[in-house]
Amino acid sequence: MNREMRAEAGNIQTGTERRRKTYDMAYIGLFVGLMAICSWISIPTAIPFTLQTFAIFLAVTIMGGKRGTLAIVVYLLLGMVGAPVFAGFAAGPGVLFGTTGGYLIGFIFTGLLMWLIESLAGRKLWAQMLSVFLGMVTYYIVGTIWFMIVYGNTNGSVSLLTALSWCVFPFVIPDLVKAVLALGFGNALRKPLAGLLREEL
Repeated sequence: MNREMRAEAGNIQTGTERRRKTYDMAYIGLFVGLMAICSWISIPTAIPFTLQTFAIFLAVTIMGGKRGTLAIVVYLLLGMVGAPVFAGFAAGPGVLFGTTGGYLIGFIFTGLLMWLIESLAGRKLWAQMLSVFLGMVTYYIVGTIWFMIVYGNTNGSVSLLTALSWCVFPFVIPDLVKAVLALGFGNALRKPLAGLLREEL
């Protein structure tokens, strides 16, 4: 009898693990698609910007650091192999390894940092606010260093202030707004989505 009960418990556990993996794949696929759609949406201001970072922060806020980071990695891999998921329907390794590709690659480090903060402090609002702020700083640092190296190799050296004025300063306020919106929408939607899908988010 005990052997049968253990076997049944094992079957239940296996079924639960399979179900969780299926949900993980579905969540990741959903947010990879959202990242692509948000990358295609361009806001026509003096310096146009997309909603890409909104989707990045929303993915981590709703799905958590682990699944959010995996979604970012899958998104970038799709773009690298030729799927037109980047801004302006761009794709290919030329985008990732171009002058501004470091900001895309920096999203991975942003996800990892947010995952670390989540694992240490949980999903308290102050921890989420800290993680998105430091996440922004992270992809700015990675992207700017990358830009200066790649641009310097092809066009000559560029100063840090010039790189920041081209690639960072015009986007700080829009990125802060998108981060705040992502936190608001993410926290509002996480519990309803979890209840609808009967899966913890």
